[in-house]
Amino acid sequence: MSLHPLVERLSLAPGSSLVDLASLEGWLLQGGDRVLFFSGDPVRFGEALDVAVVLPELRKTFRERFDIGVVARGDEDAVAKRYGVQRWPSMVFVRDGGYVATIAGMLDWDEYLQAVARALDTPVSRAPSIGIPLVSAGGAGADAAHCH
Repeated sequence: MSLHPLVERLSLAPGSSLVDLASLEGWLLQGGDRVLFFSGDPVRFGEALDVAVVLPELRKTFRERFDIGVVARGDEDAVAKRYGVQRWPSMVFVRDGGYVATIAGMLDWDEYLQAVARALDTPVSRAPSIGIPLVSAGGAGADAAHCH
C-alpha cells in the first residue's frame, strides 16, 4: 500500500519520517516528544488528508517540540494495536518511547491547540491496548490477592 502524495509529502518534511515495524523501535529510542500519524486509506477516511496538512502546522505552533512519524500504510494495523488506535486518522503522542495520548479525527484549530497542549503536558502512561495483568487464583501472589 502506498501513501497518498500529501501524506508522503508529510513524511518527507523536516522533523518527519516514515516509520514502519522495522524502524519503529529505533525511531522511539530517539527520545523526546513524538507523534505517530496513522492516516489510513484517505478514500475511506477523507479527514486524513486534512490532518496531514494540519500536523506540520501544529508542530510549528508548538515550536517543533515533537517529531512526526508517518506510519507506513502496510504496518498501520500492527502498530495501531500496540497503542490501542481504533479510529483513522489518529495521532499518537509518545515520549521517550512511552505512550502519552491519542488524538483521533479532524478537529477545529482551537480544539487541536488545546488537545496538543494537553498531550504535551500529560505524563507517560499505559497504552490503552495494554491490559491489566491477571493472576490466577493459584498463581504468584494469590495469597495477597485472594478475597473472601
